[in-house]
Amino acid sequence: MYSERFIKGRQMLQQVDGKGGDAVIDSLRDIAPDFARYLIEFPFGDIYSRSELDLRSREIATVAALTAMGNAAPQLKVHIEAALHVGLTQAEIIEVMMQMAVYAGFPAALNGLFAAKEVFARQ
Repeated sequence: MYSERFIKGRQMLQQVDGKGGDAVIDSLRDIAPDFARYLIEFPFGDIYSRSELDLRSREIATVAALTAMGNAAPQLKVHIEAALHVGLTQAEIIEVMMQMAVYAGFPAALNGLFAAKEVFARQ
């Protein structure tokens, strides 16, 4: 039986990422099913579902954070797709990454821009 957190998280994941989030969760089922459940329950069931920020704002923050990390390209690509899904434009995503050059450095921003280029090419 699925917990309330899982059900709420799954619904939020669909709102944020459409079908893209399912691929990440499915890829973990055979190696770490508990971790897949945690990825639904905590980020999406507990955090994304809070009312203080809308989904657009949450994805701006997430794209900014992953860009600033500079070493999370797979996760950044998922969240670039999610950002597009919740209404950000390509230009807005690029602007977020350019802003990260100021705080995280040019290498991190460049990595983000190359990830965005790859995602945008698939659109």
